[in-house]
Amino acid sequence: MQEKTCCFTGHRPEKLTATEEEVKTALEKAIQAAISDGYMVFISGMARGTDLWAAEIVLGLRDAGQPLRLLCAAPYPGFEQRWGARWRDCARRVLAAADQVHFVSPGYAGNCFRLRNEWMVDHAARVIAVYHGGSGGTRNTLRYAAAHGVPVVRA
Repeated sequence: MQEKTCCFTGHRPEKLTATEEEVKTALEKAIQAAISDGYMVFISGMARGTDLWAAEIVLGLRDAGQPLRLLCAAPYPGFEQRWGARWRDCARRVLAAADQVHFVSPGYAGNCFRLRNEWMVDHAARVIAVYHGGSGGTRNTLRYAAAHGVPVVRA
């Protein structure tokens, strides 16, 4: 399955330099290109912003008849509980609609987000990234992907 699996990484909304609509448009284009290349399974790390928008796009395409699967790689159960209502409700809708949910850790741990990112890359043959520079989990995920020979497509 890994050879037909693609995962997402990207900034949270407050770190983005593009608008939400610009990011969603770029993500949809990258997802459509991945589908054209034979990718049928997509992994979302369930973070606010890029991850959830990508998951919603995949679910929309699946619901429109594309033979796609969405796997949610969440850091731990209840990860979304402290978010605002918009993001919390979005995460819960995505989790409920996903084809599979994988919790990387049974509860919060200091390394659960890094482990989630590494798990996604380890189970993917392509990474779609929304990255505009700076330190943080997205940069670390891109470095991990490069070190493990997983190609990255920038959206």
